[in-house]
Amino acid sequence: MTSAISTVGLTKHYKGVQALTDLTLDVPAGSIFGFLGPNGAGKTTALRVLAGLARPTSGSASVNGVAVAPGGDHRRELGYLAQDPRFYGWMTGRETLRYVARFHGADARRETWIDGLLERVGIADAGDRRTSTYSGGMRQRLGIAQALVGRPAVILLDEPVSALDPVGRKDVLDLMRELKGETTVFYSTHILDDVQRVSDHVAILDGGHLIKAAPTQALLGSFTKDTLKVILGGAGEATLVGLGAIPGVTSVTVVSRDGGTTTFEVLTDAGASGDVQRSITRFAVDAGLTLIGNAEDTLNLETVFLKLIDKKEVAA
Repeated sequence: MTSAISTVGLTKHYKGVQALTDLTLDVPAGSIFGFLGPNGAGKTTALRVLAGLARPTSGSASVNGVAVAPGGDHRRELGYLAQDPRFYGWMTGRETLRYVARFHGADARRETWIDGLLERVGIADAGDRRTSTYSGGMRQRLGIAQALVGRPAVILLDEPVSALDPVGRKDVLDLMRELKGETTVFYSTHILDDVQRVSDHVAILDGGHLIKAAPTQALLGSFTKDTLKVILGGAGEATLVGLGAIPGVTSVTVVSRDGGTTTFEVLTDAGASGDVQRSITRFAVDAGLTLIGNAEDTLNLETVFLKLIDKKEVAA
């Protein structure tokens, strides 16, 4: 698989601060890649190094096959949105895009392309207003538009929805989905729900260290494929023992009781969940229990994130 971004041992330390340490990561071309972590995890530092705005202490990186260096040619391959974008207040939104387009050649300067970008990010009606009159959300939208001006192979977005209201967030996330296949979207965030909604790949960073990187569904599946959520009506103390005696079951825990209904978490041997599910169905029938639920437990990204951060698992 072709990598749009590749880093090997990328490290950035400031005096007394180890902002980023030994980041080795491959971002597939055409993906929507969520770079996830709590505040202070090192996300912004990594994006600034990739954008050529900060020199790494050690390690290397490339964007679309071009080596990253401050002021280097790799910048032709990418667009960049800072976490808190600022523009010349006396320029209009349209003039701002024209100004940025000057660095990208004649094709990017076409008025039809700029009109289309303003429309695409939802500020066409404000394109001829000075940016000093823009709200934080409008500046964020303009920032995404300027990142797209040069039709880059990769766009780096640092917290792209941080200043947006719920409607604006939805619009920007929808736009990111639309960009899939057109460009590689590498964006940082601490909003876990957004990552699960739009990202096909995710990397989790904490304390400047990579904790895990994987396709989103594979990451979620790695925590759920051997865990069953079983809901039974009429279960008693003997049920816990009976479930635990089923071949392939490693542990059984009562999650909750509600009236006559009991929910169990059943952990299985690797790859045994299908056989265990069938055995649970037979067990319920033989024991005269009402089988309400018997399925692989589906964890959300927030739960997986907290498990990884807590355990500090080694990156795959």
